[in-house]
Amino acid sequence: MSENLIIIPTYNEIENIEKMIRKVFSLTEKFDLLIVDDGSPDGTANKVKELQKEFQDSLFIEERKGKLGLGTAYIHGFKWALLQKDSSGVNKYNYIFEMDCDFSHNPDDLVRLLKACKEGADLAVGSRYVKGGNVNNWDMKRILLSYFASVYVRMILQFNVKDTTAGFKCYRRKVLETINLDQIKFMGYAFQIEMKYSAYRKGFKIVEVPITFVDRVLGTSKMSSKIFKEAFLGVFQMRFKKF
Repeated sequence: MSENLIIIPTYNEIENIEKMIRKVFSLTEKFDLLIVDDGSPDGTANKVKELQKEFQDSLFIEERKGKLGLGTAYIHGFKWALLQKDSSGVNKYNYIFEMDCDFSHNPDDLVRLLKACKEGADLAVGSRYVKGGNVNNWDMKRILLSYFASVYVRMILQFNVKDTTAGFKCYRRKVLETINLDQIKFMGYAFQIEMKYSAYRKGFKIVEVPITFVDRVLGTSKMSSKIFKEAFLGVFQMRFKKF
């Protein structure tokens, strides 16, 4: 049993899921792991349930019907995490993580994100765009698009987070308890922006931890023009949202 929970949304991640689960549970720091699967037809959920026999006290799965989107998967996971109690009836999870399944986020960096929160951050962000951060396996066009997208977001929202679309994060429990999760409306990259901006507007301390982001090797990217458009237009809506 751990006070640390990692939430990983999945859709067709059969090539990565077992390797990711085994890697997480090999770390020196103890983490529990919740997989939120959106009805993957490739057997991702079945593989998780098979591995639950081996990691029965630490590996959990929530299955949803249909591909409902990244944001709603994380909100589902956050609500699940906040409801969990230990055997004494005390809140179980104090540190709650977001992470991709495709190894674009290095599981070894989980320990560094946790350390940042234990040393005072309310939200620790694995950042590509602070000193020491990097991106591997992207062409220059994609790197520039991502970087200037974050510049655009910072200009519109006027908050100083360098990697606004980052999806590798550790939250202190109180952040997720304070943000009204039912009012988070976006599902793609805009979800990642909205969660950070909500934490910022609530006065929480955000710290960026440099990471190296590596583009997926196995499986298929879930990125689409619809998701990018949502992020571009959604920033204006966030600017005038009431918190």
